[in-house]
Amino acid sequence: LRPQKMPGMISSSAVATARPPLPPPPSKLPVAALKPSNQPLQSLIAAIAATTLATSMLATGAPSLAAPAFYKPYYGTAASAANYGGYGGNSDKRASAEYSYDVPEGWKEKLVSKIQKGTNGTDSEFYNPKKKSEKEYLTFLDGFPRLAPREAILNNLALSDVDLQDLIATADSVRSEERVDEKGQVYYAYEIDGIGAHSLISVTCAKNKLYAHFVNAPNPEWNKDQETLLHIHRSFKTVG
Repeated sequence: LRPQKMPGMISSSAVATARPPLPPPPSKLPVAALKPSNQPLQSLIAAIAATTLATSMLATGAPSLAAPAFYKPYYGTAASAANYGGYGGNSDKRASAEYSYDVPEGWKEKLVSKIQKGTNGTDSEFYNPKKKSEKEYLTFLDGFPRLAPREAILNNLALSDVDLQDLIATADSVRSEERVDEKGQVYYAYEIDGIGAHSLISVTCAKNKLYAHFVNAPNPEWNKDQETLLHIHRSFKTVG
């Protein structure tokens, strides 16, 4: 006999069957797929930056990779040949200095002989060890209370300097100018553009002496180190 169902009673299976099926949940896309890609925007920004940099380099020139030059001041005493060596290494050159000029870092001092000092008045000299003909030096002569005309001064300097004579004789151009410092002292500046070398000369008078500061370099070094050479040329001055 089958059991009789009570009125109002419905089996659980019937309830489950009677319910309409639920719609499936919407499929979830990966998060990355929902985010818009930034790749085209990034590429555009990079392209604009590269174009701006290239335009700037064309306008201003590529940045120099050369290391900046550093300088130290040299103080010279302009001692006569008779007193050569009188200012020993233990003395304070700055206290007794008559002139000064800047020396590039790495340049070496050349010992000036007593004969050299007595013949052409060379008092000090420094050179670039990488190219010894690139150098600066100072000469002085006694008995000059004031400067003569610019042309006469250069010719007189050449009388005791054979290399300077040759440079002037074969020069493409010789330029000169006069400047006055804040103390009213007059300086003559010469620039000699020779076939194989370049020379910058600064001349002044003080303490009854004529001081001449030379900066010489072969043309390849002049083209490469022009800023440094001009700096040391302009750094020369008398002291006191």
